[in-house]
Amino acid sequence: MDNKQDMLALLRQVRDGSLPPEDALLRLQGAPFEDLGYAKVDFHRAVRQGATEVIYGQSKTPEQIIGILTAMGQRGCRNVLVTRLEADSARQVGQALPLDYHPLPRLGLAFPAPFQGRGHVAVVSGGTSDLPVCEEAALTAQALGSRVTRLYDVGVAGLHRLLHNLPTIQSARCVVAVAGMEGALASVLGGLVDCPVIAVPTSVGYGASFGGLAALLSMLNSCSSGVSVVNIDNGFGAGYLASRINLMEGPPPEEEEKG
Repeated sequence: MDNKQDMLALLRQVRDGSLPPEDALLRLQGAPFEDLGYAKVDFHRAVRQGATEVIYGQSKTPEQIIGILTAMGQRGCRNVLVTRLEADSARQVGQALPLDYHPLPRLGLAFPAPFQGRGHVAVVSGGTSDLPVCEEAALTAQALGSRVTRLYDVGVAGLHRLLHNLPTIQSARCVVAVAGMEGALASVLGGLVDCPVIAVPTSVGYGASFGGLAALLSMLNSCSSGVSVVNIDNGFGAGYLASRINLMEGPPPEEEEKG
């Protein structure tokens, strides 16, 4: 069983009497992971968490990434995320299997397949320098099935730019606030929206920013309620969590207003 839908279909067959319980048990006992020696590929993550395993590409060889992806592809996995994937590794992986590579966030999408975005996640950046982290968050949320709006370079140094886009931001189910320097964007957004705000500190800034530590501490000490914080430059973590929140049960805000 590779996802929740497959498992539900199997259980319905047992309920309807079209599949003996013994046969269903054999299918459920199918290997939940494959041991490649250098990696144990988790095939049941989609059943447990609703999304297939994500591959962290940094420090892995192209051959290792290809081996993991090949095993996942053979089990029907699609839109598999490969994060922190360098261009040279991406080139080699792309020669071995279908890969949609995005060089700015260093993110690959293996076995790409069409998907329809649901709900609404807004990814908002303080400045253009934050775009690599923003795109990692946005593409992650998209790959997991969320509809994403990108609003870049609307930081607090020119607050009118943010306020101009406020209706779009306020229609989101979850907002990802990406900022370096002093990281004030998250607190401002937290005071303007009624949905969760996921703050992402970036390593953008001069010496006293300490590689993103200043933004991290600022976001952790936010006076706005409803703001949570992920690690420095962790666009993937923010995009994953934002999609989880966005795809929870219930209609999006715009649909609630129509009802």
